Amino acid sequence: MNKVLIVTYYWPPAGGAGVQRWLKFSKYLPEYGWEPVILTVDPTDATYPALDYSLEKDIPRVLKIYKTKSTDWFRFYKRDKSKIPSAGFASNSDKSLKGLLSRFIRGNFFIPDPRRGWNRHAIKEAVSIILKERISAVISTSPPHSSQLIGLKLKKIFSGIQWIADLRDAWTDIYYYELFYPTFISKMIDRHFEKSVLKNADKIITVGHNLAENFKLKTPGIEGKVHFLPNGYDEEDFRGVRHEFPSRFTINYTGTLSEAYPVDSLLSALGTIMNSGKDFLLQFVGFVPESIKDKILKILGTDKAVFIPYTDHQKAIGYMCRSSLLLIIIPENRNNRAITPGKVFEYIAAQKPVLYIGPVDGDAAYHLSQSRPGGLFEAHDVNGIIRYIKREMIKCGQEIHDPHPEYSRKALSQKLGSIFNDDQQTIFSPEE
Repeated sequence: MNKVLIVTYYWPPAGGAGVQRWLKFSKYLPEYGWEPVILTVDPTDATYPALDYSLEKDIPRVLKIYKTKSTDWFRFYKRDKSKIPSAGFASNSDKSLKGLLSRFIRGNFFIPDPRRGWNRHAIKEAVSIILKERISAVISTSPPHSSQLIGLKLKKIFSGIQWIADLRDAWTDIYYYELFYPTFISKMIDRHFEKSVLKNADKIITVGHNLAENFKLKTPGIEGKVHFLPNGYDEEDFRGVRHEFPSRFTINYTGTLSEAYPVDSLLSALGTIMNSGKDFLLQFVGFVPESIKDKILKILGTDKAVFIPYTDHQKAIGYMCRSSLLLIIIPENRNNRAITPGKVFEYIAAQKPVLYIGPVDGDAAYHLSQSRPGGLFEAHDVNGIIRYIKREMIKCGQEIHDPHPEYSRKALSQKLGSIFNDDQQTIFSPEE
């Protein structure tokens, strides 16, 4: 069986969609002729936006995992280096001098990101693993995009290696990029790194069509090596979970919000519905900044809004499956068509209707349209949102949506195996 080295900063006990993507691929890839080998950071040296120990149960017992030391500069921002603000300050609304200075330092002195302190340790270990395990392909997955520089270096050392860059998010176009106040020179350096990765990778995988097109525009000539492979849902995560419609109409949002997320139209719509005498509960499971909490409570009050802190993956699925309507909001940004939250696919598997607020021609909207009729609205469409919520209140419990099998983790692992096999190569020695 061929072996693939997966270079990923995020691995259990880290939580989030980025962790689940390669954890689930590692679970199913052996069924399609590829044995994964994991290279990650030692958790004692890592900084994670969230912790989720429940994901450790999904790690195959036979999976080989190599962990290395890291120098992570986030530790100087937080005393508790096991947790940092989600998206590396992206959801941090701290406008104090310390907060502004921290983001400026992050954006101009640690390019592409502070987790680059892992690279020298990871590269040294990766060279040893490639030779010891007779690796046939290497995947570097990001964010953090500094991990792509590990793959770039390995490609220079092992010129014949099949290197695949898995880009789960935009790089220099990410919606929170300007929050780091990058200077012109910093942007040039970061774009150079981005272009080098796109140009030198043998294959590029993205999670959405728009994201793929954005990367193609940055580097002409790479069109033929860009592949689209979305995130998905693991059917095993939903076994034994009860799909219920609560007695009180419950709108559930799972994940992180920041001030870049347009919540005003939703709140205006819900305010109108509330004033018409309809009852509902708006439930958030995850991180919500205090400024947004205050805005929500000011309009809806404490009786109609509840905030549940970040919870483990399995509990989050339970909240999804015990809701009336699932909510997705896409951040406002000129490149937001390329944003596909990982929860999109688990919302699909939860078999509930979805209210989507964002670009209706975006990647996330495309995936939802494959399995959910209606429910897609631009951020300004208050009247459309009102009509849809009222319609779902009437229909509540009468319609169960089947999960889309194309988005199962097992089916996606088969497609990933096909991407590997399209350009299978043999082991080689480092260049002199």
